[in-house]
Amino acid sequence: MSKVKRPSISVVMPVRNEEAYIANCIESLFNQTYPIDDMEWIFVDGMSNDHTRNIISSYVRRFPRLIHLLDNPSKTVPYAMNIGIAEAKGEYIIRLDAHASYANDYIEKCIYYLENTDADNVGGVAETKSHGFIGNAIAKMLSSKFGVGNSQFRTEGESGYVDTVPFGAFRREVFEKWGGYDERLVRNQDNEMNYRIRSNGGKIYMSKDIRLTYYCRDTASGIARMAIQNGMWNVITMKLCPGSMSVRHFVPLAFVLSILALTLLGVVATVFWELLAVELVLYCLLDAAFACKASRSLREIVLIAMLFPVFHISYGLGSLLGLGKLCTGNCRS
Repeated sequence: MSKVKRPSISVVMPVRNEEAYIANCIESLFNQTYPIDDMEWIFVDGMSNDHTRNIISSYVRRFPRLIHLLDNPSKTVPYAMNIGIAEAKGEYIIRLDAHASYANDYIEKCIYYLENTDADNVGGVAETKSHGFIGNAIAKMLSSKFGVGNSQFRTEGESGYVDTVPFGAFRREVFEKWGGYDERLVRNQDNEMNYRIRSNGGKIYMSKDIRLTYYCRDTASGIARMAIQNGMWNVITMKLCPGSMSVRHFVPLAFVLSILALTLLGVVATVFWELLAVELVLYCLLDAAFACKASRSLREIVLIAMLFPVFHISYGLGSLLGLGKLCTGNCRS
């Protein structure tokens, strides 16, 4: 009986200083149900200064046909993706992240939905995890609708056509027709790519059958720094690529601006301080309700209730920083 021909797959993965996660990620690829003989894995390294390159190189020596390691002197994700796509030989291109591990049928399910829908890009649901008490609380906060809004892939949304998915599995012709990743964007390059696909009549499909585990930051300072960077780049991306960011990305900015504005206006009329008090009371009530919903213990409730405002305010302050950078014409990180 002749062997059934499977589509060839190119996995492209940007990496930089991922020594804590890269081996686990690679092992999850070896556990895939999709045949290894029909795949190539391209790791594009942003000049890591930890042991990431050594770990990947050890796999390259053992599996030289399967695994390739390329350099990304520019260090950012869009450059890495464009380098990897240029080298890729597969009929489908799957963009993965080293800060994650993937269900055994992840690649097989991606190809199934690419071949059985009219989507140009498909993705799945990301289960957020971390390590330790604080890290696990952060993971629950990032999986809450109060924490991240209506982000379908983070909050167990229903299968269907969406505006964006994490990472993505693409038909190769997407890049041939509409170009590669926008190299101006240090962050949000996935959002912009998916917006460009939709703007040109393409479709993005998310399936709950496609599962991955994403490992988030495990300290409050780490999640605050991430929120500041995300908030800043949301504003910069909005300017560089109008329409690619949704309203939910700017809710923390509106929250922080309202606090500042009502505080200042309260000097003129005390009614504004009263409005500020109402806003903060409503926020605290929602904070407490969603913290209780996400938690299993009083200690965890208290921690998550503290993490929500840390994340939201950091995000909003980052967006203010982004507005400042736009005003000064400085759109670098």
